[in-house]
Amino acid sequence: HENPQGMQAFAFNTRKDIFKDKRVRKALSFAFDFEWTNKNLFYGAYKRTDSFFENSELASSGLPSKDELFYLNPYYDILPKELFNKEYKNPITDGSGYMRLQLQEASKLLNDAGWELVDGKLINSSSKELFEFEVLLRSPAFERIVFPFKDNLEKLGIKVNVRTIDTAQYQKRMETFDFDMIVQTFSQSLSPGNEQRNFWGSDAADTNGSRNVIGIKNYAVDGLIESLINAKDRMELITITRALDRVLLWNYYVIPQWHISSYRVLYWNFFDQPQIKPKYSLGFDTWWFNQNKFEEIQLNRTSN
Repeated sequence: HENPQGMQAFAFNTRKDIFKDKRVRKALSFAFDFEWTNKNLFYGAYKRTDSFFENSELASSGLPSKDELFYLNPYYDILPKELFNKEYKNPITDGSGYMRLQLQEASKLLNDAGWELVDGKLINSSSKELFEFEVLLRSPAFERIVFPFKDNLEKLGIKVNVRTIDTAQYQKRMETFDFDMIVQTFSQSLSPGNEQRNFWGSDAADTNGSRNVIGIKNYAVDGLIESLINAKDRMELITITRALDRVLLWNYYVIPQWHISSYRVLYWNFFDQPQIKPKYSLGFDTWWFNQNKFEEIQLNRTSN
């Protein structure tokens, strides 16, 4: 199907000093081994998410188009330069669980950002602060995902605490942005609009209870949101949304997780389906009963 899957991810709280530097956020993305997770915990059922508007025509891909550049170029000086000449890609592993190359890349980025490994601990070279943060969860079911991620981070010298709390406590801490990192889903529709201010807008970053849990305050993001809201037609809306998607991705505000772009349906094979299926629906009311298939199934059941 082509239903937008949005973004499920490890979300940074950029209000916290340790996550203000984009290089740090990017470094931590190298420690999440999606390929191993998908292979060993999900039986290969999922795809890696590469967009905040995943599985839709709104998702960015490749390099920015000429039309996208029209909206991106005014913010050239404050945007990551890679956005203009590189395709965004999540780090990839071979799924074996051995991540030496990825962790080496993470270490370089952390060193560039002023963090150094001292006696197995990652220390800020100026403040002498230990790199330590908490992953806040509301369900123990997610711990099996987080603990391998935690192990990889600790190889970098980072101390990670995983804390699972009840729903009421979690909601309160979310509303007041009292967390370091959470697992968050940012759902999207096929027609994004005013709600994008609440997701990513600077004003929402200081408003308790808003959905800007990341704490994004970015002039380019604010400008693109306003352009998106005032788009004159569908094609312009798609173009601006793709441009916004690129800005969010290249600032590494989250570590993308996974999605599934198919319906999980179990059915007996005595239905026929049209060759052209609905884009955004299972379309069960377009299936029909095939008497010949049904009789064959009944015959096989009787003979067995």
